[in-house]
Amino acid sequence: MGSSRPAAIRELLRTRRVYRARLPQTLPPPRWGLGELTGRLVELSAGGASATLTVATGLVLEAQRAGEPVAWIAPGDDGTFYPPDLAESGVDLGALVVIRAPSCQPRAMLTAADRLLRSGAFGLVLLDLARAERIAVRWGGRAEQTQRPAGTRGPATSEATPRALSLPAQTRLAGLAQRHDAVLICLTTRPDPDSSGSLGSLVSLHATATRVEAASGRFCCEVRVVKDKRRGPGWIHRQEGYRGPPGLR
Repeated sequence: MGSSRPAAIRELLRTRRVYRARLPQTLPPPRWGLGELTGRLVELSAGGASATLTVATGLVLEAQRAGEPVAWIAPGDDGTFYPPDLAESGVDLGALVVIRAPSCQPRAMLTAADRLLRSGAFGLVLLDLARAERIAVRWGGRAEQTQRPAGTRGPATSEATPRALSLPAQTRLAGLAQRHDAVLICLTTRPDPDSSGSLGSLVSLHATATRVEAASGRFCCEVRVVKDKRRGPGWIHRQEGYRGPPGLR
């Protein structure tokens, strides 16, 4: 028995069938941008609209500079989407497809996102659900009203929190984004943006945006990832050097 072991070792060395443990490959540090988000269903939320719109505008600029067509699905009765602010930030409005839909009909917004992604023509699609009053409970079915206190009327307020997307809706949108190497960003407003809860279990990445004031009238936006199926949560990206529109200076 003892004499056979050296022979076996010599045979392994002769045939070069020696297996060495490989060091685990380290991924480069994450960076908030299209390269990290491609093929994913992403939720970007905040306590207010300004931070999410600033971060989303940065993604639009990145996509347009890379030659990727961009579409923005916005509520038709919402004043947060203001084209002059995007133009001042450098966005080419002539190359930006904007689809308006009533905020009380999110099913129409989901259908628009489905068709845009299914076409395979868009590298970035933004779905503004920040003031959506209700979310379709099943794809193509009836929409469930968000609960309101008795006696209240009128359109949804900025504090309205969208319900979770139905599983069929998540499956379709996430699958289309992955199939066509596109990015779908769902913009939401949440009372507690730092919560790990998201629109659904198939959301690949959920990040929160916070605006931090800086000197000389400028500000920066901090993107904090609270859910990431690829890398794990907890990483932070900071974007600096923004200057708000005249009403925010």
